[in-house]
Amino acid sequence: MLASVRASATASAALRRSLIVSSQTNGRRLFSASAIQRAAQDKASSTTSSSSSKGSSWLTITALTALAATSGYYLFSPFEGKQAAKKESAPSGTGRAPQETPSLPKVTETDRKKALLEMTVIFVLGGPGAGKGTQCANLVRDFGFIHLSAGDLLRAEQERPGSQYGELIKTYIKEGNIVPMEVTIALLENAMLASGQKRFLIDGFPRKMDQALKFEETVVPSEFTLYFECPEEVMLKRLMKRGETSGRADDNIESIKKRFRTFTETSYPVIEYYNKSGKVHTVSCVDSPEVVYDRVKKIFNKLFNENK
Repeated sequence: MLASVRASATASAALRRSLIVSSQTNGRRLFSASAIQRAAQDKASSTTSSSSSKGSSWLTITALTALAATSGYYLFSPFEGKQAAKKESAPSGTGRAPQETPSLPKVTETDRKKALLEMTVIFVLGGPGAGKGTQCANLVRDFGFIHLSAGDLLRAEQERPGSQYGELIKTYIKEGNIVPMEVTIALLENAMLASGQKRFLIDGFPRKMDQALKFEETVVPSEFTLYFECPEEVMLKRLMKRGETSGRADDNIESIKKRFRTFTETSYPVIEYYNKSGKVHTVSCVDSPEVVYDRVKKIFNKLFNENK
């Protein structure tokens, strides 16, 4: 299974990297697969001729379809849309212009590593319910970071139609266990490269030492770890309240207790490891979100020479 994950992730990342580079040089924009599918449906419904609506140019470009199937995103420019539409409607001996696959720039492993090494990654750790998401939203607003939640990426992947790892991810999350690192690291790397940005808060990752070491070996070394410290009784109260409306399968008392145990046994050693090298900033999360953020903001103002 892990070999299959690596192969799938590599293919997905290669396609995405090629198109990201293309977006930087040719003015392409990043669209979600669902948005493109809606556009295709609108185009098809507004076309009276079944022969012309069938095989809309939005969806018949092989490389883009492959990318959407593996990672959920398209890169497509308005100019390409017009050109593709022209070719769709151009007369030919068969009544239709032949479909063409756009040529994509080749991206070497060196280019990939260079792009990743220009990125600043901060691991955001803390027990479930410590308030990581709330504080990350504040940092996104004030310091221009991209917030990547490992848990959200995994939940999105499990819901993605056709995902071969959806059931596996669902089972791991429901049981409060850690999803195989190859899956999580591939999703994180793809999201980082697709964003086109350079500052990232990675929330809820790494959850084990092997994840930390593998990510820093294959993606990029982290700048530091932001650790939100909070007593279990406080986190339990917050999670039970959240569970009333969240609809999350893991917001129940049994899963919560397993998650606490998992964090203590496997995630906290990651914090201890980085703390030995002076790469951990600890923030108490018992107080209100506003008070907690005042502490967080002081750390970031000092480290990034900003005065937010």
